[in-house]
Amino acid sequence: MSSEGKKLFNIIILGVSFMFIFTAFQTCGNIAQTVITNLNNTDFHGSGYTSMSIIYGVLSASNLISPSVVAIVGPQFSMVVSGMFYSLYIAVFIQPATWAFYTASVFIGIAAAVLWTAQGNCLTVNSDENTIGRNSGVFWALLQFSLFFGNLYIYLAWQGKTHISESDRRTVFIALTVISLVGTVLFFLIRKQEDTKAPGDDDSTNEILGESSSAGNKMMRAVAAFKKSITLSFTKEMMLLSVTTAYTGLVLTFFSGVYGTCIGAVNRFGSEEKSLIGLSGIFTGVGEILGGGVFGLLSKRSRSGRNPVVLLGILVHFIAFYLIFFNMPNDAPIAPMEGTDQVAYMVPSKEVAMLCSFLLGLGDSCFNTQLLSILGFLYSEDSAPAFAIFKFVQSICAAVAYFYSNYFLLQWQLLIMVIVGFFGTITFFTVEWGAAAALAARGSDYSSI
Repeated sequence: MSSEGKKLFNIIILGVSFMFIFTAFQTCGNIAQTVITNLNNTDFHGSGYTSMSIIYGVLSASNLISPSVVAIVGPQFSMVVSGMFYSLYIAVFIQPATWAFYTASVFIGIAAAVLWTAQGNCLTVNSDENTIGRNSGVFWALLQFSLFFGNLYIYLAWQGKTHISESDRRTVFIALTVISLVGTVLFFLIRKQEDTKAPGDDDSTNEILGESSSAGNKMMRAVAAFKKSITLSFTKEMMLLSVTTAYTGLVLTFFSGVYGTCIGAVNRFGSEEKSLIGLSGIFTGVGEILGGGVFGLLSKRSRSGRNPVVLLGILVHFIAFYLIFFNMPNDAPIAPMEGTDQVAYMVPSKEVAMLCSFLLGLGDSCFNTQLLSILGFLYSEDSAPAFAIFKFVQSICAAVAYFYSNYFLLQWQLLIMVIVGFFGTITFFTVEWGAAAALAARGSDYSSI
């Protein structure tokens, strides 16, 4: 197999592994609050929103050390160990206990920081400026199949159910735990560091600032990676991109946790309200996959760069927010177990709700594929620190959003996303124009990015 073939193989395995793990985790996140609401008349008194807030809060803090961890143990082993913690978190739901639920939330926050930093490193070292757009699209499309498969099962299994029984819960979460473990095992198929550029290799162009694999130098690389993360976080480009990244964190919280809860709380949807949570996830996944394919795999045909894709993303999201505002009751995110009988500005429509799910996924893929692409392009020599900063900002904003989701009515959550999304689009444009100018100065074709 050629060197380019090995790199593409690594990207595909990376995407498939993430697809399995996040089939389990995103499905878990999508139904967690609904399942927990059905548990709160027992000895269990946890909150899905609070758990997610803990996860993303710990994740954000852990990104300060994740480049150092990846530098020491390598991206492959980092992803394997992190995947095990994802499986542990999901397994907690088989027999929930409040203390175990929140403890697992802390551990998965640490694991997520390491996992996504290692992912960014693996994506970058298997790409160059001519393939980073394609590889970002391949990875994102494969990852987002996770929204399709898990939620399809929820839709079929929970159809007609208004209450989630103990047997239903155990069956779902045993299956999700096994699926997560399969994804973790697949990481072993990624070619070892000697088969491709890796942190510390001579040909890795100072990737994570390493030059050998001895124990002493690994520690030096870990310290250097930490320092590099701090330095990069204060650069003009990274600060501007952080606004865009913050928006993706807010949207991640909304479509992966809040919106499904809203749908499941609308009593006017009748006996379908719980199964519609799964169907919503499916439509979100279709939007993500479509966006990853069109804007990633076909990026080589674009001569306009990344800005038109991001512009499309924000327009699609604004349409979705407008329709959600009209379709969903304001108290849906914080409704009790009995649900809500309120009506917004129209009688709640299942069709409009599913359209909005699709638009949320499509717009999210526009932003994330372009952020992955521009980070890999701008920071090809410092990918681990750059992606750690990306996840730090995204996760801390997701943590804040999950926290206020316990209290804010739907209209205020939508308004926050509109404001941050507008400014995030402007800052992305600014960085992209700078990248285009730098590329032109080197005499390269703008369409190659």
